[in-house]
Amino acid sequence: MFSAQGPSLRELAVQALSSVERGYDLLAPKFDHTPFRTPQSILDATAGALSDLGPFGTGLDVCCGTGAGLAVLASVCRGSVTGVDFSAGMLTQARAAHPAAAYVRADARALPFAEGFDLAVSFGALGHFLPAERPALFDGIHRALRPGGLFALALGTPPPLTSISHWATVGFDLAMRVRNAVWRPPFVMYYRVSPLPAVRADLTAAGFTVSSVRLPVDGRTHDGSAEFELLLARKAPASA
Repeated sequence: MFSAQGPSLRELAVQALSSVERGYDLLAPKFDHTPFRTPQSILDATAGALSDLGPFGTGLDVCCGTGAGLAVLASVCRGSVTGVDFSAGMLTQARAAHPAAAYVRADARALPFAEGFDLAVSFGALGHFLPAERPALFDGIHRALRPGGLFALALGTPPPLTSISHWATVGFDLAMRVRNAVWRPPFVMYYRVSPLPAVRADLTAAGFTVSSVRLPVDGRTHDGSAEFELLLARKAPASA
């Protein structure tokens, strides 16, 4: 699962027993050499889908990590792009990889923006938010967008019950729940807390109009359907 440049088992254990913020600070220098980084095929497919809807003005990458999504924004935005994350270590790596972008350190549940962006994206971050926290996250993104702005969110469709992926995610989530029941501080990272219908409902409740497109990425489910969808959440335009 990990390349030779990735973290050791000992490093992963230390990170897993830390808070989310501290864990990612520690993981940041080697994060891009782990399977936790969003695959390039998903990033490329998202950029392709958004290019058909743009160009956009300014862009925001929510929970930007080491900055993989900033390249997507740069490819479809004519204005400046900004990354926001609460891990100082991740932001350090992102600045080194994407020096032209702007960066803000903040908790995504309390984004400090108001109508400053035309496009927002987020990759691989929803598992760090419990279902009860999603409304604050989506409300903040809605507030950060200008009228008519778009929030794009790539989500995987559930793997079939007979697949290894299904049981791997079940096992991971169970292990994390046991860890958080017996160890503090908690490390919130779950694969199965963001089903598509619930995420759609929360986006709608935040004021978005939601549609979706399938992403043509490598890898197919047992019935041949795409494994990832791009949710397109549109903020209402300004009234005439």
